[in-house]
Amino acid sequence: MEGALAVKTVLVVVTVALCGAVPTTSPSQEELSKAQDYLSQFYSGVGTSSPGSVLRSSLYSFEDRLRKMQEFFGLEVTGQLDSNILEVMARPRCGFTDVTRYGHFDGQPKWDKPVVTYRITHYTPDLSQRQVDATIAKALKVYSDVIPLDFMQIDSGTANIMITFQSQDHGDFAPFDGQGGVLAHAFSPGEGNGGDAHFDEDESWTLTSAGTNLFLVAAHEFGHALGLAHSQVQTALMYPTYQYVNTEGYKLPDDDRQGVQAIYGVRATLAEPTEPDPKPQSRPKPDPRPRPNRCSRHLTFDAATTVRRNLYFFKDEYFWTSGRSWDGITMRRIQSFWSGINKVDAAYEYKKSNTVILFEEDHYWKIRGNTLLPGYPKPLSEFGFPPSVTKVDAAVHVSFTGKTLLFVNNKYWGYNERRGRMDPGYPKFIHREFPGIGSRVDAAFESKGYLYFSYGFTQREYDYTRRRTIRTLLNYKWMDCN
Repeated sequence: MEGALAVKTVLVVVTVALCGAVPTTSPSQEELSKAQDYLSQFYSGVGTSSPGSVLRSSLYSFEDRLRKMQEFFGLEVTGQLDSNILEVMARPRCGFTDVTRYGHFDGQPKWDKPVVTYRITHYTPDLSQRQVDATIAKALKVYSDVIPLDFMQIDSGTANIMITFQSQDHGDFAPFDGQGGVLAHAFSPGEGNGGDAHFDEDESWTLTSAGTNLFLVAAHEFGHALGLAHSQVQTALMYPTYQYVNTEGYKLPDDDRQGVQAIYGVRATLAEPTEPDPKPQSRPKPDPRPRPNRCSRHLTFDAATTVRRNLYFFKDEYFWTSGRSWDGITMRRIQSFWSGINKVDAAYEYKKSNTVILFEEDHYWKIRGNTLLPGYPKPLSEFGFPPSVTKVDAAVHVSFTGKTLLFVNNKYWGYNERRGRMDPGYPKFIHREFPGIGSRVDAAFESKGYLYFSYGFTQREYDYTRRRTIRTLLNYKWMDCN
């Protein structure tokens, strides 16, 4: 796994329930014992108890766990073992705990790379090799359709996600237990066996509602392999219990989509709706490209900055202005404000001199108000960049430190405004100095004490003083959209 993210690999398991009728009378000692085993496995974070025992010393922890399970599945919270909760316990399900927060694993592990490889080392005889390959690819595609992550199958060597069909003990300290028990298990993203998915060969794997549907189990397990934990939404793919649904034209349910996009961001689409031009007759020629739609969930920024306490967001040859009252968004053409500037790659405001720096390709401009200052544009070398830098991706002046940060590819420079030169010791790697924001930045700005780093359609709200990410947003949230 690439990147500096250190994560704890978590094993997740799909199990099939114990057989037998659901009782309508008081539960037997055997049912109590099985229920306690179930709660110990899936609700181990609630209280403590000894498997197979219902002594009074552990009764309250048993009830605590039972209440937690009833709450999770939307049942009446009584703390009593009844036919409803026994029926839920009898369903096929994933074996990972149900008490994880926010539907993500602790530390939100992820694949820090654009392409994740996978390899199937052993196939099931229940289906042809071609059917298995197609089904695994289809299960991964439900994620690549909505996040900026691609999957590539390889035939040899070690892949990020190793997939196998095995029976009984298969070398990972989580042996399968034959037909009707464990269906499959997977690991969260990480080194070694991180992301790997194992399927129990003793099950009857199918592509229909009969037996165990490989596509649905694989798609669920790959959710874990990408960093998702369980959801309490019954229609979600990551709901704990296995449930068959029609797989024709299957799309990732909203809850799962939102969860995985919170980790990886939103995938670009080939065509986006555009905003109509309010005054098309005012232009002598049509636009060279459609005007960007500020309310698209897939909105990306070229640059962003404050200008006299207003926020400016740049996209193609346009920019949006958001005033302090947030009572509306104004869209203008860059050329109409600053003649000679066609597109802005990066921008920042230096309030002490009441100036704004705009970067365009291999040169930069300095403006005050709507006026381009004389002597500009100047080459990037005047800023102190080496000849290898031909474009700046993003820039932001940090009022807390008085320094300016300049982002280029996966590195950044620190610029001393008072001395008018780069600080020594740069460039540095972004992912090392700003944990949690990734390794690339498209646009950056400061607002209300926080820094905002955009890459693709998402951005990270960042506490610079504590050096940690607060939350993840979509860019269009700044655009006053419903």
